Amino acid sequence: MSFAEETLLVLSNLPDRDAAEALARALIERRLAACVNILSPCRSVYRWRGAVEQADEVPLLIKTTRARYAELEAAMRALHPYEVPEIIALPLTGGLPAYLDWVAAECAVAPTTSC
Repeated sequence: MSFAEETLLVLSNLPDRDAAEALARALIERRLAACVNILSPCRSVYRWRGAVEQADEVPLLIKTTRARYAELEAAMRALHPYEVPEIIALPLTGGLPAYLDWVAAECAVAPTTSC
């Protein structure tokens, strides 16, 4: 499998910029993502519990690997303020090889050192 096939783009929305920045930082610090883009607020319209709702949200574009996805999803579920967070993973079909290599390197599990 190529690095493109191993790289995922994960989409999510957060209720505000502070929550988006906190989640992005936690994912990067844990090496669960190589990069998180925090986009401008948008208006979301959706059906929730039988009613049409709308809210201003802050979208995230998260770059990670298939190998780290399960951990990333678990972290997002634990840290995300929504009861049912949007977590959508899209596989990549291509990309600049050097960038995809960088994503893989940044999401690699840090080697453990023994004393």
